[in-house]
Amino acid sequence: MMQVGIDFGGTKIEAAALDDQGRFLARIRQPNPGTYDEALATVARLIAQVEAKAGPAHSIGLAIPGSPSPRTGLIRNANSVYLNGRPFQQDLEAHLQRPVRLANDADCLALSEATDGAGAGHGSVFGVILGTGCGGGLVIDGQLVEGAHGVAAEIGHISLPWPSAEEAGATDCWCGLKGCLETWVSGSGFQRDHAVTTGRDWKAQAIIEAARAGDAAAAGALDLYVHRLGRALAMVVNLVDPQVFVLGGGMSNVAELYERLPAVVQAHVFSDHWQGLILPARWGDSSGVRGAARLWND
Repeated sequence: MMQVGIDFGGTKIEAAALDDQGRFLARIRQPNPGTYDEALATVARLIAQVEAKAGPAHSIGLAIPGSPSPRTGLIRNANSVYLNGRPFQQDLEAHLQRPVRLANDADCLALSEATDGAGAGHGSVFGVILGTGCGGGLVIDGQLVEGAHGVAAEIGHISLPWPSAEEAGATDCWCGLKGCLETWVSGSGFQRDHAVTTGRDWKAQAIIEAARAGDAAAAGALDLYVHRLGRALAMVVNLVDPQVFVLGGGMSNVAELYERLPAVVQAHVFSDHWQGLILPARWGDSSGVRGAARLWND
């Protein structure tokens, strides 16, 4: 029952083979080639390589940026923009001569962590990717919830809740709207806001390190980030009330989030009592490929 998962990232594509206990049997990465036809060939080549090491796959799943439209089957909302408007699943199945399943990368994070990660044993798990972009995924009773139109849990493209006067002057989002959460709580959004406020064009890690060293401007930027992300999670609580939030992506490595977010969430939920968990992904950047492999577990 060996399963193969593919994590289709913006800079790299990873394939991994997992046994029925979730143990890695083989893992291979290659750079994302940046064109549609080459991407198809790269995925096919990676699958062949992991099968050469681990044996024939029982199933193949892909974690991708964006998602397939349930109306047309064409990919939409992918930051690997050459996928958009293309029948990637159908073309890949024709290339491989075998069935595959596709899901959004944040959905795969949530599924991985609900199966045997930080959310294992809990009935409702909401996964959030805080990287270059921001995405979300929801798993209830072990089942991925994709919604009627395949956009359930798309936390990155709803507005920042309870905005201050300063935040109301929303920045443009690549999706065509203004003020999306992705422009605030992604790693790139954190960097953008710090640069606008201070004039310092620093990477996220440099801002965090400066905040820990006592830099007032960097500490203020981190305070705002925690408050914004906490408000976003509180909004999810008011809608879904998951037992566990699992955070992935580069910003999930900021230890201060897990100490400080619960108080912000509690202050904004529509309840006198909230004891949900906020945890880092157990499998880190492996959650995407692991979740992709688990898309056939039903």
